[in-house]
Amino acid sequence: MKTGIVVFAHGSSIASANEAVRSLTAVVAQAGQFELVETAFLELASPDLEEAVTRLRERGAERIIVVPYFLTLGIHLQRDLPRLVEGLREQHPGVEIAVADPLDGHPALAQIVVERAQKALANAGAAG
Repeated sequence: MKTGIVVFAHGSSIASANEAVRSLTAVVAQAGQFELVETAFLELASPDLEEAVTRLRERGAERIIVVPYFLTLGIHLQRDLPRLVEGLREQHPGVEIAVADPLDGHPALAQIVVERAQKALANAGAAG
């Protein structure tokens, strides 16, 4: 079964923020574990989730995993994403659409916070 991945982010009015998500998606695609990878945004940027899923379907995806690029399970993931996914399941019968967990709770996040703090300390020490 051909599987597609959608990296699903909020979207921003700041173009560089959206480009950062697209860059991450490109890295995921280059990793080569998934043949079909797309970026999608909830709002303020494109493509939206519907367009990304359609692109994956056109490329042969029979199963699609939506990976929220959100830290926590806030209102967008509790309310908006389930509504969007339900609509997509109706539009694409026979296609399995699943949603992965948000980033919150992943053990690598604590290490990232520590590394960022250490870098800030090092930069503060260099500046002082």
